[in-house]
Amino acid sequence: MKKEIKHDYNDLIYLFNKIFLERLNTELLLGGDEPIYLPASEERPHHQIVFARGYYASAMHELGHWCIAGEARRLLEDYGYWYQPDGRSAEVQAEFEVVEIKPQAIEWILSASCGFKYQVSCDNLSGNCEPDRVGFTLKVREQVIHYLTHGIPERAKMLSNAFRDFYGIEPLTEADFPKPIPLTDYA
Repeated sequence: MKKEIKHDYNDLIYLFNKIFLERLNTELLLGGDEPIYLPASEERPHHQIVFARGYYASAMHELGHWCIAGEARRLLEDYGYWYQPDGRSAEVQAEFEVVEIKPQAIEWILSASCGFKYQVSCDNLSGNCEPDRVGFTLKVREQVIHYLTHGIPERAKMLSNAFRDFYGIEPLTEADFPKPIPLTDYA
């Protein structure tokens, strides 16, 4: 029988800050409506990963982006990326998904490390196209398997290990990342 895990974002904050506040001058913080990454400045002594509304999944997503961002990008607000808001065309959605594969793969790894259910984020609720959630999930899963086989980026590995230790999760394997069932198979 699988044990019930209580997922409290305060645990994520504690574990992240314990590892990275001194080491990389970066803190994880609860925020308001929108997540954002803010580099240290005269007003902020620490780099800040701010996740939205106390959502555990939002924290996971933002941690995925932080774990992928290189040193130069971590000196820029939101890593220097311009976010195309909801309502994207099919072409812009395809571009969005390409740059989201690696951070969402890390998000899935971190989520699995906590025993937390991952759901791919296509993030285009009012767009003029229906995102291919199954196809995108398969691409993210392929990247997860690549990381498991060839090595998880260092910061992500440190977090994954800390989360697994805290939540009592065994080392991750390919079996922890099931393929999605196509919508046509839900009959």
